[in-house]
Order: sequence, then C-alpha cells, then structure tokens
Amino acid sequence: MADRIPPCPPQLKPVQHYLKLASDYDKREPVMSYWARLYGLQTALKIDRKSPEARALLTSLMDYLETFKKENADNESVTSDVAGQALVENIAHKLFMWADGEDRAARFNKNVVKVFYTAGLIFDVCEVFGDLTEEVAAQRKYAKWKATYIHNCLKKGETPIPGPMGGEDEGLGEEEDKEGEGAVGMGWSQPPPQPHPGLPSVPNSDPSGLPSVSSSSPTPPAPVAPSGAFSHPPVHHSFSTPAAAPVIAPGLIPTTGDNLPKLSPDLITKAQKYCRWAVSALDYEDSKTAMSNLQKAISLLSTGQDS
Repeated sequence: MADRIPPCPPQLKPVQHYLKLASDYDKREPVMSYWARLYGLQTALKIDRKSPEARALLTSLMDYLETFKKENADNESVTSDVAGQALVENIAHKLFMWADGEDRAARFNKNVVKVFYTAGLIFDVCEVFGDLTEEVAAQRKYAKWKATYIHNCLKKGETPIPGPMGGEDEGLGEEEDKEGEGAVGMGWSQPPPQPHPGLPSVPNSDPSGLPSVSSSSPTPPAPVAPSGAFSHPPVHHSFSTPAAAPVIAPGLIPTTGDNLPKLSPDLITKAQKYCRWAVSALDYEDSKTAMSNLQKAISLLSTGQDS
C-alpha cells in the first residue's frame, strides 16, 4: 500500500521528510506512519495541488489514508484523534528525552543529532490534531535547533555546549531548520531508525548500535484540545482510593472526597492527558511510564497542583 506512493516532485520537497519518516515507521509503528502521511498530505495541499506530479502524489496519499483507515477501523489510535495524539506525542517525547539526556551528559554524536531531528519532525506531525501547546512548540523548536547546532559543531571539529545556551530560548530561532534543509540536508537522506517507543533495545554504550530510548517517563506537555476535522470529545477518567486499604503513592498527599480541591478546566484537561499517556504506555507494556503518569494524575487531583 505505502509502496505505491510516488516520489515527491521538487516543488514538494518539504513534504519529502515526513514521507520518509512515515516509511521508517511502517514496520515498527504503522499508526505513526499514518499520521505522518496525513500531515504530509495537508502540507502538500498548501504548496501545490495543480501540477500533474503533485496531483499524482496527492491522489496516492489519499488512497493510502482511506485504505489504512478502513483496514484499521477498530484501532482507536487511528479513529480517535485523542488516542492518536497521545501515541504520536508519546513517541516524540521519548525521542526528545533520550536526545536531551545525551546532550546534557555531553555525549555528542550523529545519533543524538538524528534523534533530535526526528523528534522535531514528529512534533510537526502533532499539528494534525490542532494548534500545538506552548510546551510542545518550544520542544519542537529546541529539538530542531539542537540537531543543527550539534551537527555544525561536529562538522567543524568543535565541542558543543551541553543543554541550552544562556537560557532555554536563547538562539533557538537562529539555526532552526524551517524547511528541513539543516540536519537532513547535511548528510542524511531520511530520518534514522529508532527503537520501538517505550522498549529500550540497544545499550547506550554500544557504539555500533542505534541509541535506546529511555524508559524513564517524559514529562507530558500541557494538554491541547483537539480541533478541526479530527475532533472528538475527550474521555473523562476518574480515580478513587479504596477506603479499606488506601495506597498512597510516594510523595502524594492523602485526601478524602470531602476535601478534594476544585480543579480548573485546564487542570482537569491536564489530568486527562496524564491518564491518556498512561494508557498509551501500557500499549507498549511500559509499566514504569504508565505508573509515573497515573501518579501525576492522582497527585494533581489530590492537591490541585501539577507536580
């Protein structure tokens, strides 16, 4: 099905990076490929929908998306933008957290550059679910900047500076790869393969292997309300502690139903977000990430504060 999609014509070069990203995930996470190709289609429609070459690509993408959705009608991550958003953001954040950890530990290499760059592309794909939150937009900008910055330093034989330079936002806009011409244009024909999200596979010390994704729980971004053609009402989750034998997670403040704080709509949505992240982590049998996100949701519901 995906192999029937023709190559990108020159005028649709920005779309090429997302289609290559989709191809990279076809076997490991086909749902990620689906959303990446949908984003590629939306981007291509804004650039050229009239030329014969563009129309051939657009038609094949539409056929792929329609067929994939029909064949996966029972997959909530395809039919629901809430579940789909959780899956895509989970993949992006795990890649980002791994690359950021390597960067701050001053372990610089091409794998770090590639993972930063791929995380940036996947953060782009998140736009199919609506406007990005400030946190996701900032991480996308930072990932793309870091990919270009570290690559340029390695190319020049210089030692990159770990972490942000002079602050979280300083310099982020100066080297950002807005059209995908930076990291990919500097020697990679397609985004690199990554391990399956949530399942560490290759030890970090193995210089011949690809980087493993940290199994530690990334901090999810503030929730974004889906909008547009893929909008679905959010699913409300509630948690209660059994009265007979309450189990209080470390660091949480025990409360009763009578003195639970009243949450603002934003905090309620954030608690729902943590719950969706936990469910998404369980899809990959990542119990540690699931427990961490559930604890954050319970803490928020119990204290009225986002830990």
